[in-house]
Amino acid sequence: MAVLAVTRRQALAYRFAAQRLTVRLPKREYVNAARFGLQDSAPRDALVALHARVEACEPEAWQAPGLIQTYSPRAAVFVLPEQDFGVFTIGRLPFDQDQRAALEADAEQICRDLAGTERRGGLNGLRSACWTGRIALRWTTSALYAREVERPEIDEADARAELCRRHLTGFGPTTPAAYAWWSGMSPGDARRVWRQLKPELVEVDLDGHRAWILAGDEPDLRRPPDPPPARFLAAPDLRLLGQDRTGLFCGPGQRRWTDLHDTFHPNGLLVGDELVGAWGRRGGRIVVRVAGPLPEPVRADVEAEALAMPIPGATMSISYTEVP
Repeated sequence: MAVLAVTRRQALAYRFAAQRLTVRLPKREYVNAARFGLQDSAPRDALVALHARVEACEPEAWQAPGLIQTYSPRAAVFVLPEQDFGVFTIGRLPFDQDQRAALEADAEQICRDLAGTERRGGLNGLRSACWTGRIALRWTTSALYAREVERPEIDEADARAELCRRHLTGFGPTTPAAYAWWSGMSPGDARRVWRQLKPELVEVDLDGHRAWILAGDEPDLRRPPDPPPARFLAAPDLRLLGQDRTGLFCGPGQRRWTDLHDTFHPNGLLVGDELVGAWGRRGGRIVVRVAGPLPEPVRADVEAEALAMPIPGATMSISYTEVP
C-alpha cells in the first residue's frame, strides 16, 4: 500500500482544526478546548490559548469548573480537563519500577507535608511527584500552590495509550521522538507505548519524513478545512508549526520564528496558515509587530481579536518593522 504523502501546509491545517483553532467552540466550552493540555506560562498563556479556541472567553476561564492544573513534562504548569487528570499524570509514569517507586515516595512525603491543606510552593520533588496523580496545582502567576487530590481511578496501560492518542490527534502527523518530548517519557518508554498502538496507526510521508497519525484521523488529514482567520497564539501554541530540528514536529525550546520575534514579543500572529507577526503584552496593552502594513480587512480582524482578549481594558497598537 502506498504511503500517504502530506505537505507541511496540509499538516498545519489539520493541526489547527484538531486544536479548535480553525472554528471557535461555543461559549464556555473550556474543557473541550483544553483536551490536549494548555501550557500556562506567564502571563497566563493558557487564557490566551482559550481565547483562541472559545467564543467570548472570560478572564477567569483558566479556572473554570471542569479544569485542573498540574505540572507538564516540561516543568511548566498545564491547564487540562479534570476528567482527564489521570491521562495526563498516570499516563506519563515510567515503566521502570525503581523510578516509579521514587516518584511515589516523593508524592507520599509531599502529601504528608501538605496534611490536607493547600500550601504555597517550596516542596522538594513536586514537579515529578505530580506524575502520580496525587497532587494538583493552582498557579496565580505570582505564586504556586499545591494540594493533595484523590488518585484517579484509571488503569495505567489505558492512561498511557490515551495520552499517546491525544498527542497523535492534536499534533499529528508526528513521531515517537516528538511524543517522547511532549509526554516527558523516556524515548524507550515512549516507543513501547507507540508499539502497543501500532494497529491503530497509519504511516504518512510528511515532506520526506516518516510520520504517523491515528487511522481514524486520516479523513481529516486528507481533507483539512481552510486555515483559521486571525488568531493570537501564545508561544507554547507555536509548537504546532514544528519546532524540532526538522521544523515539522513538536519539539523543545522557543524558536525565533521570524525577525520580528524577541524577548518582549515571543508570541505569534497567525493569519490563515502564515505567521505574519509577533506580539507581546504588558498589562492590558497588546503590541503587535508585523513586517509591513496589513490589508485593511486583515487589520480589522487583528484588532477585533486583540480587543476581544479576556483582559480588562485591553488596547492594542501595531508597529511596522523593516525586515531585510
